[in-house]
Amino acid sequence: MTSPVIHIVDDDVSFRTAVARLLQASGYEVALYESARQLLEKPLDLEPGCLLLDVRMPGLSGPELQARLANTENTLPIIFLTGHGDIRMSVRAIKAGAEDFLSKPVSRKTLIEAIQRALVRQEEARERNLRLGSLRALVATLTPRESEVFALIVRGKLNKQIAHELGTSERTIKAHRHAVMQKLKVASLAEAVSIAERIGILAVASGDEPGGT
Repeated sequence: MTSPVIHIVDDDVSFRTAVARLLQASGYEVALYESARQLLEKPLDLEPGCLLLDVRMPGLSGPELQARLANTENTLPIIFLTGHGDIRMSVRAIKAGAEDFLSKPVSRKTLIEAIQRALVRQEEARERNLRLGSLRALVATLTPRESEVFALIVRGKLNKQIAHELGTSERTIKAHRHAVMQKLKVASLAEAVSIAERIGILAVASGDEPGGT
């Protein structure tokens, strides 16, 4: 397994060098950038790893780079490192998705712990996305009619109600319902509802109550 790559974006060459040595001694690979523009010039190796960003830099600032990356496929967690931060700035950065906001000078222990937390959360997010992808792949195997039935059963509709709504027989709906449960590899309505909630077909707070058969 390859070591995580820590991307350091800071216009202070002495700081970049010092942090790079510290991280390399701790087993990480590093990539150095003197500006946000330089980082944007080539595609990022997204996983695993994280970004250490200075706040104030010539050209694009750290928060401006964060905003740019939010509009891309970037999945690297961001940790801000700055000597010019304040509470308002840190709150804004965290609300925009940053993992942490640290003040320079930062101790080795504090920095390593922040990086480790970011990498753990990145792996958790990756696993969630993989699980969601698997669920979406299962749902994609449903026929158009089965998809309609699925969307209605997870909203608590009875077979007879679905049959009336779709203009078919209750017997046909029972057959579609059975096919849906098989294709989704679930044994209960609750499991089907959970899949619908997780992939966004059914809002968790929709207020719909699962019904019977």
